Amino acid sequence: MKNKSTMWILAALVVGIASGLLFHWLLPDGPRGSVVSVLDTVTHMFLNLIKMIIAPLIFATLVSGIAGAAKSAGVGKLFGRSMVWFLSASVLVGAFGFITAHVLNVGHGLNLVPGGDAGMETKPLDYAEFVTHIIPTSVFAALTANNPLQILVFGALFGIALLNLRKRGRSSIADAIDELMGVMLKVTGYVMKAAPVGVFAGIAAAFTAQGLDAFATYASFIGGFYLSLSALWVVMIAVAVAFLGKSAFRLVRLVREPMVIAFATSSSEAALPKLIDGLTRFGIAKRTTGFVLPLGYSFNVDGSMMYMTFASVFLLNAYGIDMDLGQQIAMTAMLLLSSKGMAGVPRGSLVVVAAVVPAFGIPAAGIGVLLVIDQLLDMGRTATNILGNAIATAVIGRNHDRAPSATDSKAMDSTTAEPPAGIHPTDVAVGTPEHASVR
Repeated sequence: MKNKSTMWILAALVVGIASGLLFHWLLPDGPRGSVVSVLDTVTHMFLNLIKMIIAPLIFATLVSGIAGAAKSAGVGKLFGRSMVWFLSASVLVGAFGFITAHVLNVGHGLNLVPGGDAGMETKPLDYAEFVTHIIPTSVFAALTANNPLQILVFGALFGIALLNLRKRGRSSIADAIDELMGVMLKVTGYVMKAAPVGVFAGIAAAFTAQGLDAFATYASFIGGFYLSLSALWVVMIAVAVAFLGKSAFRLVRLVREPMVIAFATSSSEAALPKLIDGLTRFGIAKRTTGFVLPLGYSFNVDGSMMYMTFASVFLLNAYGIDMDLGQQIAMTAMLLLSSKGMAGVPRGSLVVVAAVVPAFGIPAAGIGVLLVIDQLLDMGRTATNILGNAIATAVIGRNHDRAPSATDSKAMDSTTAEPPAGIHPTDVAVGTPEHASVR
């Protein structure tokens, strides 16, 4: 089903490009404008479907992820260390994407124009208003207005309360939230079945209006994004070396296969079994991997975070919007906060961008521009998410498993050899001994 969906999207992409170029070359300005208007209408209908699912998706995934922590043992320090790492990584990776997009000047020269009321004017950000607006006056108003930040605030408090209730054995509401998340993921899957139509309409509208200039800009965006991802990988591996030493390179070798699976399928879930196996062979205790990795899937999406800031700068440049640095930083902060808990949602990064950027004067139609190339970008950011979670779990596991219990020590002794001379004892907790056979 995943391959069939990908084929339909790629087919819609090719047909949309061909149709758009034909319309651009064969139609005079008047009829061409009418065709663009019809295609934009179809694109907006698809975007409305995405907006329809934003609020319940954010609420259900966030609350279910927090409340589900009660199912794992050792929440305390392990949870705290994990969240410190995840949030720090999100800030740094988001900033990296923001800076590289500006350095590469992605989207400059596309000169997109929004249909209908532009709503392009931006005003200086009132920081006091921004901070006070974080707290919702009504959760129902936040849900109906699709305000992701306010939903996150309420959802986090709600999830923490459910976590405490679940520890006391009362879990009926938490189970209902889990069911709601499953239902919303199903609904999201139904909505994304219309993605080929949205892709066709979006790409055809862009090429009808812009011709080959649009393709040149898309190629620049794709190339710039993957160039930035490559640089991010170098930085991430350097961070792993700083914490894990030379064993970081062994970790990368062990997680190559799940990264390839994630890249080929654009699915983090498809890579999970192989990722757990790789981390276990690296020496991380299963109890640690079983807690940190699922948590990381919800809160540690490095590739997606970089994509969201990179894509937002692309839209700013593509529409020629003059936004001051303070507003851009505020937009990046909202993307960071709104991204939490969205892993596992089909095209969740695109959903978050659709929820946030219109509030900063970027036309919602710009999401259709991103949609036409999203499949090509999703592969890279998903593989990056796998690498980020592997490094995070290994580093956090090294500290958490450094002083194992007596029971754990016996288990470790039965499965691992004594470390050879010259290797620090703590390395046993994060990797197999150097003389062990690792495929």
